[in-house]
Amino acid sequence: MNRPILIAVLGVLWLPLANCAPVEGPVKPTADVPEAKGWSSEVVADGLEHPWSIAWLPDGSALITERPGRLRILRDGELMAEPVAGLPAVLSHGQGGLMDVALHPDFERNRLVYLTFATGTPDANRTALARGRLDGDRLQDVEVIFENADVKRGGQHFGSRLVWLRDKSLLMSIGDGGNPPTSFEGGNIRDQAQRLETHFGKVLRLTEDGRPHPDNPFVDRKGARSEIYSYGHRNIQGLAIDPASGRVWANEHGSRGGDELNLIEPGKNYGWPEVTYSMEYHGPRVSDETSRPGVVDPLINWTPSKAPSGLAFYTGDRYPGWQGNLFSGALVFGEVRRIVLDGAKVVDEEKLTIGNRVRDVRQGPDGYLYVLIDSGDGSLLRIVPR
Repeated sequence: MNRPILIAVLGVLWLPLANCAPVEGPVKPTADVPEAKGWSSEVVADGLEHPWSIAWLPDGSALITERPGRLRILRDGELMAEPVAGLPAVLSHGQGGLMDVALHPDFERNRLVYLTFATGTPDANRTALARGRLDGDRLQDVEVIFENADVKRGGQHFGSRLVWLRDKSLLMSIGDGGNPPTSFEGGNIRDQAQRLETHFGKVLRLTEDGRPHPDNPFVDRKGARSEIYSYGHRNIQGLAIDPASGRVWANEHGSRGGDELNLIEPGKNYGWPEVTYSMEYHGPRVSDETSRPGVVDPLINWTPSKAPSGLAFYTGDRYPGWQGNLFSGALVFGEVRRIVLDGAKVVDEEKLTIGNRVRDVRQGPDGYLYVLIDSGDGSLLRIVPR
């Protein structure tokens, strides 16, 4: 297997990152990733409470989720005072709440909006998927079309990113349920990421109605959850499809180090928690293994953790030289990473330092990149060339 890009582990001799050539082996520490030039940011909207995701409507307005359970409308550059009515009941607890928002590929015809959210109580909760028809400032005919089959305790690792594939099936991430000592059936709940009998630590592939896609890799395996597309994930909070190739990319939170960028393929095992670069929060390694036959190696291993968030491909023409690049938010470092790809290989990386927790990155219909800042007084920023 190709070795992942390894960023910033003490005691390793770092090799320089070669521009415009595929990279194998260790590279510069995170602190040495160069700053992107020729850009600045401007505030488009503020007064958002822990915004999580944004989806652009055909008329140029946008839907923005707030983790406490509100769906806001940005119209003509102004954040509407009243949230969208008709949402399902949301549990706002820890990392959970109202999370991703995505429009059906045929939204102009059917007006369907999809939302991921936490539901239940602090001691018994799960990740769920709902859809409803947007009618003005209200969701009509709202129905919950998928829920994690099992409940968990606490407010960690809900996953919850969505991305539509070309065949109009829907990928949805679900986190591993939390850090130790969070337990499930007598063991650490994170171990469920390796078990096909649960949804924890998985990417799921669903039909537009929330059912298992009939072509999923484990539909005929006894005991396996038929929704599973890939497994061995800790907490994916960025999913993006390359519009040129159809490849699916994901960024994934490690614990202390070991954040990952991966190519997601059906039926593959991505290792967590048995194969990882992550360290426990209390000190030791999560696992002695960082690679194993039959387990997919990450294309990037970000250590120390940057806490990767939203993920987007750029296809516009506002920024010379950025077309086809992948952009990943970072909560801990308060930045956006610009990742240059050559097919399925990473060839370069630089950072756009924002200075605040970046929760989501999206391309707007005007060709600009937009960034959501996650705080109690959050905002939407536009990246502008200069």
